Formats: sequence, C-alpha cells, structure tokens
Amino acid sequence: MSTDSTTVPTPAAARPAAPETMTGAQAVVRSLEMLGIRDVFGLPGGAILPVYDPLLDAPDINHILVRHEQGAGHAAEGYASATGKVGVAIATSGPGATNLVTAIADAHMDSVPLLAITGQVFSNLMGTDAFQEADIVGITMPVTKHSFLVKRAEEIPGTIAAAYHIASTGRPGPVLVDITKDAQQDTLEFSWPPKVDLPGYRPITRAHGKQVQAAAQLLAEAKKPVLYVGGGVIRGRASEELLELAETTNAAVVTTLMARGAFPDSHRQQLGMPGMHGTVPAVLALQEADLLVALGARFDDRVTGKAALFAQNAKVVHVDIDPAEISKIRTADVPIVGDVKDVITELSAAYKSVASDVDLTEWWTYLDGLRDEFPLGYTPTSDGLLAPQYVIERIGALSGPEAVYAAGVGQHQMWAAQFIKYERPNSWLNSGGAGTMGYSVPAAMGAKVAEPERIVWAIDGDGCFQMTNQELATCALNDIPIKVAVINNSSLGMVRQWQTLFYDGRYSNTDLNTGHDTRRVPDFVKLAEAYGALGIRVEKEEEVDAAIALALETNDRPVVIDFVVSADAMVWPMVPQGVSNSFVQYARDHSPAFDQEI
Repeated sequence: MSTDSTTVPTPAAARPAAPETMTGAQAVVRSLEMLGIRDVFGLPGGAILPVYDPLLDAPDINHILVRHEQGAGHAAEGYASATGKVGVAIATSGPGATNLVTAIADAHMDSVPLLAITGQVFSNLMGTDAFQEADIVGITMPVTKHSFLVKRAEEIPGTIAAAYHIASTGRPGPVLVDITKDAQQDTLEFSWPPKVDLPGYRPITRAHGKQVQAAAQLLAEAKKPVLYVGGGVIRGRASEELLELAETTNAAVVTTLMARGAFPDSHRQQLGMPGMHGTVPAVLALQEADLLVALGARFDDRVTGKAALFAQNAKVVHVDIDPAEISKIRTADVPIVGDVKDVITELSAAYKSVASDVDLTEWWTYLDGLRDEFPLGYTPTSDGLLAPQYVIERIGALSGPEAVYAAGVGQHQMWAAQFIKYERPNSWLNSGGAGTMGYSVPAAMGAKVAEPERIVWAIDGDGCFQMTNQELATCALNDIPIKVAVINNSSLGMVRQWQTLFYDGRYSNTDLNTGHDTRRVPDFVKLAEAYGALGIRVEKEEEVDAAIALALETNDRPVVIDFVVSADAMVWPMVPQGVSNSFVQYARDHSPAFDQEI
C-alpha cells in the first residue's frame, strides 16, 4: 500500500503520534487505539498470537474472549448496529478466519461497519498448504467492501486506518485485514496519522441539486405518496431528518425489516413493515402508491414479491449512497446518489418551496380504513401451549422502547419485528439480508458491551439458540448480563411453516424435540445453569409477566427463559415467495379466512 498520498480521516480523539520503533503486532494494537477503538472481540491462535501479547499492555482496549470466532463476528456486528461505530473482530488463520466468514457475509448484506483482523502464516509459507493456512482474502473478497493482505510491518498502520475508513464511510460494510506472522513480528517506525492511497474510493455524499428538486416536485404532485424507508436511514443516522420530511409532506411511511425503529411506531403516519410478512396497510400502500420515495432501501425480494408486478402505477425516487443499488431492481424515475441524511434535509427544504395546497385526505381515508379493517393480530393457540406472539409482545411492553432487541432468524424474528413497538433507531438488531441463524445471542452480547446501561434482549428460536449459545459462557465470565428469550416450539419453525403450507405437512427434518416431550434435548434451563446463567421455564400464560420481570431484575448474570410455545403458530400475514403483492388484495377480496389469518 502506498503511504504518500491522502491522509485518511481519523477520530478527533486520536492525537498525532511521534515516530516510535515497535513491532508490527504492537502497531496493530496502537493503530486501534489511535482510531478510538475501545472494545474488540476475538479468539487467539498461532498466527495472530503476536498481536495478543501487546493487547495485555493496552489498558484502553477491552478484549472480549469469545468461545467461537463466529460469535466474535456477530458480537462486533451487534456492537456496531447498536451504536453506529465500527465493530472489531480478531481471529487467527485457517479455521479461525473461516469461522468469521458467516459474520462477514452477514455484515456485507446488512451494511454493518465491521473491521475483521486475521493472522496469516509466514509469507514465505503462503501457497504451500502450511498448517492452518487459508486464502482468507480470496475467500472473503465477494463479501467485503475490501480485503487487504499485509506482508510488511510498515504497511500495518496505513492499512488498518484505510480499512477503518472504508468500513465506516459511504455505504458501511465489512473490511478484512489479513496480516502475515512475519509482518507482525518485524519492526517499523510507527507514526500517526498515516498517509494512505485509496485509488477509486470516493463515496458520493452530495446529491445533485436538480435531482432533489425533481423529487420534490414529484412529491408535491403525488396523490398517493409513500416513503419506503430502508436500513440505510438507520446506518446514515437520518431518523430525525426522516421525521421532519414525513411530517412536512404528510406521506405514508413504511419501514422495512432493517429499518424498524427508523420512524416511530407510535406515529400516525407509520403503516408498519412491508413485504412477505408485512402489515396489510404497508403492503397495499406500496402496491397502490403513485409515488415511492425509496430512502436507503434496495427493493429486496422479500419486500417486492414478484418485482415486475410491484407498485406498477408508482413513479420511483430512489435515494442511496451506493450507486450500484440505484435501478438495480426497479428503474428509478429520479435517481439520487448521496448521503441519505443530507438528501432528506435538502428534499424537505425543496418540497416546502414547491408544494402548495397538497391534499392527501382521500389517500389517508383509504389507508386508515385498512388499519381499522386489518389490525395486526394473531390466532390463539388450540393446543394449550403459549402463543409466541403474546410472549414477544409482553417482552416489548415490559422492557420498553429504550431496550435493545436482537433477534435470530425465522418465525420469532418476524414476530419480534411485528409485535414489539420500536420508537428509536438502533433498538432492533437482526440478520435481514443473509438470514443467519445464530446471530442473536452474540449480537446481543456485543450490543450490551457497547451500551451496558440498556436492557438487551436476545429473542431467539430453539434452533438458532443451539448454534451460538456457547457465548453465554462469554457473557457470564465477562459480566455481560443479556436476557435471552428462547421461543421454543421444538422445531425449525419457519421451515416447518413452509412445509405446512407448501409441502402438504410433510415435516422432513424440522422437529428438534427441545421442549414438547419429556426428553427436552437439550434442557435449556439446565444448559443455562451450566453456563452460569439464570434459567427459567415458562409454559403457562399467567407465568409470562413474572418471568420477564425476574429477568429484568437480574443483572448479575445472563438470563435464559425457555418459553414453551405452540409449534402450530404461524407468521401472518404471508405473501408467498415469488408472488405479486397484489396477492394480498386478491386474498382480501376472495378468502373468507383472510381476516382470521391476519
């Protein structure tokens, strides 16, 4: 890497450092300190061992020793998603590095700023199939913003600074820095800040004024406008600006799975989450709109259904910091590349200058009618077991909007997105794009490290929980008292739902036997206790509130509540995959069971 070009911006807290001779490993740690990194998650091994020695002499860096590298990656994601800061994960070479790949891919899909630092074998052994050698740069290249291989000690400060800059600017994402063992052991003259060269990396943040003006004109003329809000609004810290735009224009607002909390659920213009498991008002508002203003959203297939039939009568204004997203799925009538926070501010001002006598009464009469006709609800269970929706609703109600909720993937994820009321950004963490089972517990752990004063829940399924529950040991030993709600339906619930609906109830390999018979393999209460956590089992509705209250009162260790729920509970509404969202309109008009399903 060249060291004679642009100075990469670093946090204001970082002060220039005089040149000092040190090892490459010491330079890794010092670079993190100068960047303002205070918490890292990792697990040592031979190829990264040189870095772990100076970590002992870095009192400003809190290293959390995880039990699996995937846990380190998801914890760093949770840390980043709860704060907007860069999360840092460290692993050794070979399997240590490949264990990070799932979290790196997850961060890439959900635009999470993540810095992954891995050790590599000695440079003269690369390509020889040396012990614990893996081409992690090649492996991760498709799922990172950039992957660096460092073979020389003097390249370390500039590379770490560049990786941090890339991860945290433009569209956030993961960056990998792979450092050979000899580069860690050799010496260099360390100085800060370094100069680095990033040819071609120039994120566009300022939008074209004429495009913003054109978007404002479309908004002023629209009769059925919808602000289609994606996760980019949260990553871009634009929630306050969004609120002003919404109230200025009186447009309907829908928040995608990744954007829950970007706009308050209590606000009268909030229609809820759109898409496959979205609310009827949100789905039909998008489908019948005459203008979509997509803000940091990527027209994901789970939102659009069959893309060719999505919102066919709507013009599209598409705002995104990543030019590759513009018109990728749906051609934009007004494409705007820029920082969503700045663009929304400019759009609000431009709208005020062109709008006059805008009357959306008819549109809101229709949307309010949908809300009245199809409120979000659920069918009571018929097997005597808990309704999972009720459990999750009570967790949200008793914990409040200032808590952080991290969900695994599957039915419980959708119920948590639907039945908890989100009033602020960064309160909802989940694996939206990759759909990674096992995300919840380590992500909650990372969020709790980042914001120790907040209540942090991991809302997990019995399938997801068994993939990463070893991080309960990390939580217990490091005084990270997260709360874990295991929504235990004794099955891989979402897969089972699809088998019920589309495979004639042929339940091939989805029964887990975790709580609906006497075997309880494993017994989650005993498992929690073995990990040093408080274990609670809840099987009756009247026990739910007391168990949640006990969890909220327990802050000296993690808490695991095994909520034994009905396996027959399903996530409704549901638009089948690959079907037009007009299916909702059709089902509403033709299915006598539609009201009950909602």
